[in-house]
Amino acid sequence: MAQHTVTLIPGDGIGPETSSAMQRVLEAAGAEIEWEIAEAGAHLMEEHGTPLPQSTLDAVKRNKVAIKGPVTTPVGSGFRSVNVALRKAFDLYVNLRPNISIEGAGGRYNDVDLVIVRENTEDLYAGIEFEQGSSEAAELIEFCASHNAGTIREDAGISVKPISVTGSRNIVKYAFEYAIAQGRKKVTAVHKANIMKHSDGLFLRVAREVAKEYEGRIEFEDKIVDAFCMNMVIDPSQFDVVVLPNLYGDIASDLCAGLVGGLGIAPGANIGKEYAIFEAVHGSAPDIAGQNKANPTAEILSACMMLDYLGEQECAERIRSAVRAVYAEGEHLTGDIRWATGSSKPACSTTEFTDALIAAL
Repeated sequence: MAQHTVTLIPGDGIGPETSSAMQRVLEAAGAEIEWEIAEAGAHLMEEHGTPLPQSTLDAVKRNKVAIKGPVTTPVGSGFRSVNVALRKAFDLYVNLRPNISIEGAGGRYNDVDLVIVRENTEDLYAGIEFEQGSSEAAELIEFCASHNAGTIREDAGISVKPISVTGSRNIVKYAFEYAIAQGRKKVTAVHKANIMKHSDGLFLRVAREVAKEYEGRIEFEDKIVDAFCMNMVIDPSQFDVVVLPNLYGDIASDLCAGLVGGLGIAPGANIGKEYAIFEAVHGSAPDIAGQNKANPTAEILSACMMLDYLGEQECAERIRSAVRAVYAEGEHLTGDIRWATGSSKPACSTTEFTDALIAAL
């Protein structure tokens, strides 16, 4: 196995604990990773004035591959998401979220095997906003009124939803290429083109154009997002690879995670042309930080995606097999999984779960 240098961003909250567990498992599995530690999180604000210092960006740029723990994002005020900032800084236009049932994880179904491919840089998450009462908001309200573009109340805050031909083509093409590489059979494009004809409508038009390039190799369909969510809950087995604009992809990713047992076991990757950042997609859970209670499975499975990306598929699959074995055995599971399964057995600690996983390797 070749040695790889990877930037590790532990994050804050439970991030350092789950990241440490992940490092232990990769070492036990024989992965030859040299870690360059870089920091991000709210705890850096006082010293650096930002949760994402330039030194961290430089480390990611230098190594091209990174894995991170969760980072707290304030709700409604404060700094914008570190995750969004990283995606924009390195043009990580793909957010890849596999959702696969694990026996013993408390999922609502036992046969889910689908992948969410979410556009990562555009849509409402582009962060183009105008504060209520600002001169910019007033100008936009006046512009819309004078051009018969729709009525906006004078006391509105405004967000802009850019969706481009380039961004849409890149993400849809990635979904089809991923489907071919992974031996999958169908791509579903999800949208709200019946209402937002110039943004979602553009996304759907481009998706249909790209689908024609793969005709006869990969089946294609499209679904309106609300109908997609309903059908996902009724029968997730009807979906295979699902490609969505940014906001819907964020929501659908968590919906799918809920079907297989929750965010504690949901891995994720952010991938661009040159860089890739892997991450557990759950929150930083500050209420249990430092208590050795966190479930590190999502971080560990995200590291498996990273190993796949680095060409170390055999090592990645050994770890996944160990995860499945520990969950199926059911003796060493963290509190979130005990709750999800309705088990009365005592929850194990982060350390105990990690020890069991290393033993299973």
